[in-house]
Amino acid sequence: MKIEELIQSSVTLSDTKRVILNLMVTQNVVAEKFYEVLKPFDLSGEQYNVLRILRGQKGNPANMCVIQERMVTKNSNTTRLIDKLLLKDLVTRNVCPNNRRKMEVLITDKGLALLEELEPLVLRHEQLFAQNLSNEEIIQLNDLLEKFRTLNM
Repeated sequence: MKIEELIQSSVTLSDTKRVILNLMVTQNVVAEKFYEVLKPFDLSGEQYNVLRILRGQKGNPANMCVIQERMVTKNSNTTRLIDKLLLKDLVTRNVCPNNRRKMEVLITDKGLALLEELEPLVLRHEQLFAQNLSNEEIIQLNDLLEKFRTLNM
């Protein structure tokens, strides 16, 4: 469906405006479907992102700055996210022995098991959106999106 039909626009949109609106609407659709995947596990997309970041640390702790830098959604309240994951026993948080002002966060075995359980569901979610595109189109779309988001200021 064309973006003009979707948003019920009666005016002719510039190609640039169409791209921006298409990106925004598409991001919302992808996010809503992803939320449906995570909802039965009482997990938000941001919490899932933190768990993935911590798993990528391969057993080494990460401080709040490292987690914040690697977040997909940069405006997330990292401390609040960690607090919620702590309550679910998915992470641990300890004072850094070298710098008492820093907190170190580690994923627990329970957190790792949850990610393992979610992996096939997340893969299915990704494949759902990729099914209408060829592999070459997916590569091209990635290239175009990366090029589009690069701002020359």
